[in-house]
Amino acid sequence: TFYGQGEQTRSFQYVSDLVDGLHALMNGNYDMPVNLGNPSEYSIKQFAEVIKDLTKSDSEIKQLGSTPDDPSRRKPDISRAKAELNWEPRVEVADGLKKTIDYFQGVLKEAGEIIPTGPGASKPQN
Repeated sequence: TFYGQGEQTRSFQYVSDLVDGLHALMNGNYDMPVNLGNPSEYSIKQFAEVIKDLTKSDSEIKQLGSTPDDPSRRKPDISRAKAELNWEPRVEVADGLKKTIDYFQGVLKEAGEIIPTGPGASKPQN
């Protein structure tokens, strides 16, 4: 599901990159604000399509009306992290997604089924 035209952008990063950045920040001498994001930018619609392709899903990507407080663009400026911490993300977004998908496929294989939780949860319909 995406809202509006799906052209709003977001940046995603793999957890190991964030951990490496936090490690560099905590073990360094820099103590001012710093952005530890990933400057690779994807539209929400594009990201949904990438995930659908990588998971080989036949799910429908739904488009809903836009929301008034949804930022149109999010792309972190990591120049300070590069300069002060000698840090930048190493894991490409597609590689991080593949690792994440592989992990959850293993969890599902081990569990044997999807067990929904939370209010209104239901199993995927085939």
